[in-house]
Amino acid sequence: MSSVRILALTTLAMMAFAGNSLLCRAALTHTSIDAASFTGIRLVSGALVLWLIVRMRHAAPAGAGSWLSAIALFVYAAGFSFAYVGLSAGTGALLLFGAVQVTMIGYGIWSGERLFKLQFIGLLLAFGGLIVLLLPGLSAPPLYASVLMLVAGAAWGVYSLRGRGVGDPIKVTAGNFLRSVPVTLVMSLILLNGSSLDMAGFWYAVCSGAIASGMGYAIWYAVLPALKAANAATVQLSVPVIAAMGGIVLLNEPITLRLLLASVAVLGGIALVILQKQPSDGI
Repeated sequence: MSSVRILALTTLAMMAFAGNSLLCRAALTHTSIDAASFTGIRLVSGALVLWLIVRMRHAAPAGAGSWLSAIALFVYAAGFSFAYVGLSAGTGALLLFGAVQVTMIGYGIWSGERLFKLQFIGLLLAFGGLIVLLLPGLSAPPLYASVLMLVAGAAWGVYSLRGRGVGDPIKVTAGNFLRSVPVTLVMSLILLNGSSLDMAGFWYAVCSGAIASGMGYAIWYAVLPALKAANAATVQLSVPVIAAMGGIVLLNEPITLRLLLASVAVLGGIALVILQKQPSDGI
């Protein structure tokens, strides 16, 4: 794969991941769709597209994935949607990304990985950035929505950890999306009385599931083997930035000093953890 193609596909994947935040926020603020309906349509349309991609590769998603991973996927998707009722696109993406990375890094430490000193400083910096973002004040995001997004990020971190080394990633992702459909249908039935839907909101959710999620994951997994592990992790630092810029340009969301400082701390801290090679003797 040529370097130009790698760059183009990587850029498309990061834009797709950031697009989930923009599409969800736009749907919940500019249409009448509710968070539960958005979640359901997103997961169903994502499952359909991934199933079609797997079938086009002359394979079958049956037997791929697991119910535990599907539940983690559902918790992520539901927490993501309900959190964006009260969060801006940039704030939500930063909280999500921070929680994902902290969960995965924390698991590595718990399982015996040792951090180099600069990595430890980076982890503290990332935690500090999240704390600064959530401290009470006029520009602080709503606590309830923030907690939901942190839960969503932790669930995605668990999902990502469970997906390591399980075989064909697209086939496994398709299987997990298919398994998440009955779970989200149960949620939709429970919350049926509060459901609301219009065509604009429906298509936002379809685009989030089919394009930003389904096709986005397919593109990412196609380019991932061509990227070094550190590069693959580092390039994802662009997602909250793209989401924040998209929120400002497309959704007229304000950029606050608190969000700017928190972004520098969280993304900079995570970059230190990712980029610093681990020597044999850490902390």
